[in-house]
Amino acid sequence: MGLFGRRKGDAGGRRGSAETPGDDLDGDDFDQDDLDGDGPGAAGPYDEADAPEDEFARLDLGSVRIPVPEGAQLQVEMDPAGPVRAVHILTQLGQLTLNAYAAPKSGGLWKEVCGELAEQLRADGAKVRSLVGDWGQELAATAGEVQLRFVGVDGPRWMLRGVVAGPQELTEHSASALRELVRNTVVVRGTQPMPVRTPLQIDLPQAIVEHIAAAQQGEQG
Repeated sequence: MGLFGRRKGDAGGRRGSAETPGDDLDGDDFDQDDLDGDGPGAAGPYDEADAPEDEFARLDLGSVRIPVPEGAQLQVEMDPAGPVRAVHILTQLGQLTLNAYAAPKSGGLWKEVCGELAEQLRADGAKVRSLVGDWGQELAATAGEVQLRFVGVDGPRWMLRGVVAGPQELTEHSASALRELVRNTVVVRGTQPMPVRTPLQIDLPQAIVEHIAAAQQGEQG
């Protein structure tokens, strides 16, 4: 059984999750033209203007609306300055995280971020590989006992980045769960101008805000 609930169907069809192995990344030694995918569209992720009418119950986090997997738990990461940095989805396959960023109209931000991310991971001692997935380039990294998979999609003036961290023996299952989460997410960019790479604001639902406040009061008590 999959992690996500059923829905009526996928507009425009659903792409498979097959991937083509790439090379170990010791630098920018890959041809991006060979790694470019289809980008967002009928198969998702979706821009707010193209959000589908389906049976997914999506959690509205302001800049992203995500279908939370069945049985998952949420973990909120707060910035010391106050804003929400990320909302992590904890599942039996690993921890999944999605973030959206402001991007240029011309697209191509994921290509830049991917190269920088690979360098950072290598500097931290991880083994990094480049793979071709549903939307083009993906990164797979091994850091100790943890396997990481990064997926990025360039949309209209936004970029969506997803990552899953889980045990190595569940690598393919966790990667499929990440792709499914990305595929069915709606990004709300807004119309306001903002610098490229600015994280789009995450707004927590009131019920979660109240839950966090109650938990904090309990700790203080």
